Amino acid sequence: MKQLQSLKSDLTKTRIIESQDFNLDEGEIAVVIESFAFTANNVTYGVAGDTIGYWQFFKTTEDENNLWGCIPVWGFGKVIESNSVEINIGERLFGYFPPANMLSLKPIKITDQSFSDGKDHRRDLPAVYNNYIRLSGDADYESEMDNIRSLLFPLHITSFCICDALEEKDYYGAEQILIVSASSKTAIGLAQGLEEASSSPSIIGLTSQKNLDFVKNLGCYDEVITYDEISSVNFQNKSVIVDMAGSREILGTLHGSLRDNMLKCLTVGMTHWDNDVTAEDALGQAMLRERTEFFFAPAHIQKRVKDWGYDGYNQKTNEFMKTRSLQSSHWMKIKEVNGIENFISIYNQFVKGDINPNEGIIVVI
Repeated sequence: MKQLQSLKSDLTKTRIIESQDFNLDEGEIAVVIESFAFTANNVTYGVAGDTIGYWQFFKTTEDENNLWGCIPVWGFGKVIESNSVEINIGERLFGYFPPANMLSLKPIKITDQSFSDGKDHRRDLPAVYNNYIRLSGDADYESEMDNIRSLLFPLHITSFCICDALEEKDYYGAEQILIVSASSKTAIGLAQGLEEASSSPSIIGLTSQKNLDFVKNLGCYDEVITYDEISSVNFQNKSVIVDMAGSREILGTLHGSLRDNMLKCLTVGMTHWDNDVTAEDALGQAMLRERTEFFFAPAHIQKRVKDWGYDGYNQKTNEFMKTRSLQSSHWMKIKEVNGIENFISIYNQFVKGDINPNEGIIVVI
């Protein structure tokens, strides 16, 4: 078995560890990982690995001191061995995997459409991450959409949840929604979803100078402003901020300038993960922390499954996802990388924040 491991204390450091293949216990299956997507969202998994529990999903090998972790990824796998009477060898799955070539799972709550991993160390983790789709039971499955599904499904589910949460709150009475890191795939899905909603406020995208043309050409933002021209934001408008970046400098500037006009700030991602985050500097002190909260999509998903039922939730999200997938063909180019070894240089670019926004990275094992 081969794993790509990241040093928990410094995501820029990685290693590939090869170890003996595992032996299956009763009820377990062995899955060979075929491919997975990697986006800035995966860097967020690493940054929040300890606080939210992302490091707990996949145990590392050759790691006695628990210093290394496997950053979770979304992708496809095939069952190559099965000690479960309900799961067949040759079945293909979509779900949450480590950046590795193999994984053992213990299917529970098995239906024709899906199952959950019942390993003890995953028992208390968010259910949405423990769920695996059985593609043989997915009536809407189209193999030519595999790459899009890996890249956009986890991101645009978050986009859907934010759109829904904002609409439920009537946008907190805001006149504008400021989306920080407007070139990110989650931000694009959010802006496109808000654009569809007739009642949404103005959608303002904040981005870097190098991504300005790309974000403008998306056509889903009413206005696009670069970070070095942030003073041109209309600070007199009542505003909601959706932050995909985690930049202390940007958030401090926006909060300090908007003051009481900053109604709510939802933090989603941490693209600028290496900021020296502290509340003791002027920008940190400017943040209105009582109006700021981390938006955790799995919690919203659980709420809506309870509100709408599983079928109702699936219908709404599937409609959203299909529309976003069609729109992605106009702006996203898929780049395939063969092998974990060849992926490391691209991984390093993501960790440094050196990302081409119109690319979607797929690693083929």
